[in-house]
Amino acid sequence: MPLAVLYVYAGIVGACVGSFLNVCVYRWPADQSVVTPRSRCGSCRTQLGWRDNIPVFGWIFLRGRCRYCGAKVSVQYPLVELATALLWVAAALRFGFTLRALGSAVFFTTLLGIALSDARTYIIPDEFTLGGLVIGLAFAFVPGGIGWRRAAIGAAVGFGLLWLVAVLGKLAFKKDAMGGGDIKMMAMVGAFLGPVGVLLTVFLGAAFGSLIFAPISIKTGKLVPFGIFLALGAAVTEPWGQALVHWYSVHFLGG
Repeated sequence: MPLAVLYVYAGIVGACVGSFLNVCVYRWPADQSVVTPRSRCGSCRTQLGWRDNIPVFGWIFLRGRCRYCGAKVSVQYPLVELATALLWVAAALRFGFTLRALGSAVFFTTLLGIALSDARTYIIPDEFTLGGLVIGLAFAFVPGGIGWRRAAIGAAVGFGLLWLVAVLGKLAFKKDAMGGGDIKMMAMVGAFLGPVGVLLTVFLGAAFGSLIFAPISIKTGKLVPFGIFLALGAAVTEPWGQALVHWYSVHFLGG
């Protein structure tokens, strides 16, 4: 089978996963089932047909409106489906059609779900974090994975580091400085990236948060959805973490 066809297949699978991810992002923070009821219009509550649920194209064919009541449908839905499709194609391009590619695609999909949930509701559902932790530990055993010891240590470091930040922050500021979702999220990230990946993710997440959202937070008083920036830090660390650590050691540690 030509490689181009396989990449198209990866994109189709990714888009379908992205369609399900939209459901998870909407329902999990509200403690709702992602199985029942079936997808329906948020305005008229009419159950959607299979044609309406075709990833990306369903939204385009309907011109971004409900078939039944004409209410606008958020552009988030096709954008998430398209983004997830691209993530799955990118994983296939990097690692071929292997379990390692599947692990990378699942990791990035989970990060996208976490970022969207935190941005919408300031909630990071356990289904993403604890579920992702189990999946990350499982993928540590596949050929090319980081190994179960490194994954377990990474999960422990990720959880322990953010828990310590939360405790010290509460002592210093007399209020919660770190959400439980962020702590569990870093355990998941550690299972995929190992302890060094955790440290780099936290550093990059703090840097991105300080540069992007801190000025807005200071001006508006809004809480910082730190999970977004941790997800961004992890997304940078997964493909480029080793290169960044090497660059730092050469230029600043003389190694």
